[in-house]
Order: sequence, then structure tokens, then C-alpha cells
Amino acid sequence: MNYLSDLHTHSIVSGHAYTTLLENVNYCAEKGIKILGTSEHAPSMPGAPHAWYFGNLKVVPRIINGVTILKGCEANITDVDGNIDLPSEASRFLDYMIASFHEPVFTPMSLEENTKAMINAIDKNPLIEIMGHLGNPSYELDYEALVIKAREKNIMIEMNNSSIAGSSRKGSSVNCKRIAELCMKHGTKIILSSDAHINFSIGNFDGAIELLNSINFPNELIMNDPNKLISHLKSKGKLLDL
Repeated sequence: MNYLSDLHTHSIVSGHAYTTLLENVNYCAEKGIKILGTSEHAPSMPGAPHAWYFGNLKVVPRIINGVTILKGCEANITDVDGNIDLPSEASRFLDYMIASFHEPVFTPMSLEENTKAMINAIDKNPLIEIMGHLGNPSYELDYEALVIKAREKNIMIEMNNSSIAGSSRKGSSVNCKRIAELCMKHGTKIILSSDAHINFSIGNFDGAIELLNSINFPNELIMNDPNKLISHLKSKGKLLDL
């Protein structure tokens, strides 16, 4: 399987990552990664960039050093109504958003409230293409409801390698396995991500791949093949310049 796209990566702009965008790009070029999605944390996250950063992503070339750049944002869901922390004016040059919960922005609530917040965010924001790190045990969620919503909206659920095999969101792997099983059941698309905060982690999906192999997850639902990913986004009216 051609897993040569990574849409969840961070640079020093996010405030707690350690390489620059160009260092990330050059690492991808060296390792043969064809698509780099740069997805800095949105402004409510401590240390995150101002909204103007996202509004000025238009200056970043589409292709750098042979690597196709997708311009994204890891947006924070801020309340049960599904509001996010990036104004529409600042997001007009984005290709996609990841919608995520982070404890400094959204205090975990009940299963019903957490689930409603994610569903409302997706319904309100057509740029959301990925539900981020749903396996986080800090947030109880109705996984089946979210998997069904993702299929209905033709968006992707993230298999976050940092959650599954790294040091982030300990205890996520069991939940991620359940989510993957539900994606199989309902035919919902997933995307493998590194959630890299340093360039050496970009494209590392080893833990996620091991989890998916353990349940014989079908390759056709995995969206990391560059051609498949671009075709998916173009079918939704995005990336028309590619």
C-alpha cells in the first residue's frame, strides 16, 4: 500500500514542535513522501499562531522540492454548539481542516455532549475533512455515531500514530481499534497520520498499520495513497489547481 501522504504535521509555528515547515518539506523529499499536509494548531491552543498565519498560507507554493503541500489547520472545537477557533476569513486559503478536542480549549464533558460537539462542528464547517485523534480516552464519545456521520459527510477518521504507539493520549490504542472496526462495518474512510511535532516522525505510521493489520482492515478505505487522496479532495471541489 502506498502510504506516502501525511496530513497531520506541525512545525515550530505551533509553539511546541521543533522543526520548520521547510525542514519538514525537505525531510519528506528525502524520504519519498509525496504529500505533506501542514496543520498547525488553531489560535486557542496555547502557543498557537494568530489567525493571520492561516490567512496568509496563500504565499506558500503548492509544490516545494517535489513535495505537494496541502494547507491545513488542526482546529479546536470550542463548545457543544460545534464552534471552532478559526474565523472563516482566515480559513479561505485552506485545503482542509482537522477537527480535534484539546483539554486546554474544551474541557471533557459527557459522552452525549462531546459527541454532539463533534457532530455540530462537522455540520457547521465544510472544510473539516478529518476527525482528529478520536481515541483520546479523556473524551467519551459515541464512536458509532461519529463513524456513521463521517461516512455520510464523506470525510475521514484519523488513525493517529502518536496516540496509538507514541507518547500522546495514553490509552488510545484500544479505542482506536474499536473505531477502526466500526469504520470497517460502515465503510468509512480513514487516514493514517503521524501527528509529527518534529520532522523525523513524518510518515511514521508503524503503530497504526500494526493495529489495522491485526483486524484485516481493508486497504480501499485507507486514504494515504497520494492519487486516491487528491482524487477524493477534488471530488469535493478542492485542490482544483492540481
